[in-house]
Amino acid sequence: MTTLLKQQWVLVLLLVTTIACKAEHLPITKGNATAVLVNDSLLRHTVLSNGHPMAVWEKKAENAKGIILFVHGRTWSGVPDFDLQVEGEELSLMDGLVEQGYSAYAIDLRGYGKTPRDATEWSSPEIASNDILNILNWISEENNNSKVHLFGWSMGSTLSLLATQKESKNIASLTIFGYWQDLDSKIPEDTNDKQLMKSINTAKNAASDFIIPGSISQKAIDTYVKKALAYDPIRVDWRHESEYNIIDPSLITTPVLLIQGEFDPLAPTVNQAKLFTRLKTADKSWVVISGGDHAAFMETPRKHFIQSFTAFIDRFNE
Repeated sequence: MTTLLKQQWVLVLLLVTTIACKAEHLPITKGNATAVLVNDSLLRHTVLSNGHPMAVWEKKAENAKGIILFVHGRTWSGVPDFDLQVEGEELSLMDGLVEQGYSAYAIDLRGYGKTPRDATEWSSPEIASNDILNILNWISEENNNSKVHLFGWSMGSTLSLLATQKESKNIASLTIFGYWQDLDSKIPEDTNDKQLMKSINTAKNAASDFIIPGSISQKAIDTYVKKALAYDPIRVDWRHESEYNIIDPSLITTPVLLIQGEFDPLAPTVNQAKLFTRLKTADKSWVVISGGDHAAFMETPRKHFIQSFTAFIDRFNE
């Protein structure tokens, strides 16, 4: 082969490789959703929920034995919370569950991460729980109508309870961590003068869930803070939080795992006990993560956390 011909073949191969690489990051349209490959393992879907575009993140396991949907808390969105990537450290909860054979999804609720606010600019428990149900339905359809293990953290725990209470047909189990609500204390109705705040999120707030000194490296905290503020620079505004008052554990028949961090100040034992004893389902477990706080699944107890979680959900795989 002549030198000129060899050069032409090299140019062709380079062009084909470049096109293929670019194509991996182009939107893939399917039904009411599009998907974009963010990196080698993280896929971002945009799924319509009652006409509103929702960001749903996915990490897929080969021949997955089950599916999980993670629901974030009050301040920060899905990727910082559930897919924290720190060089030299293993902290991603999504990666941890993929290693255990589960395909993992994480939602960005309205106004969080890559999901825009809607026209009202407010979020509310009723709308957020409906969005969770719509995303559960979409995930189930994407996975041969399989049921999904629902996991809610902090505010996501009450949203997941509310969603499960409404409709559980696509839910294999419910795991709640960092549960905060006192079932015997009513949340007051909004006043008529409640205003949108659009407050700026701060580095101090982003680091506030890491409570126990030494349970996570400073490098990891700094990485989390940087990513959290990049995804959620503005604090989401919530209204009608009194809608949480309709949560009734006696209506929950889905298997439930309640996880509590030993040193979690937002999840006092008295609130866990009220919830656990009032759940209708007989298939329920309550695990305390020793040495854990509100962010236990990113900290020193991560291995214990994942083992406790998977020991519960492994029982429901078909």
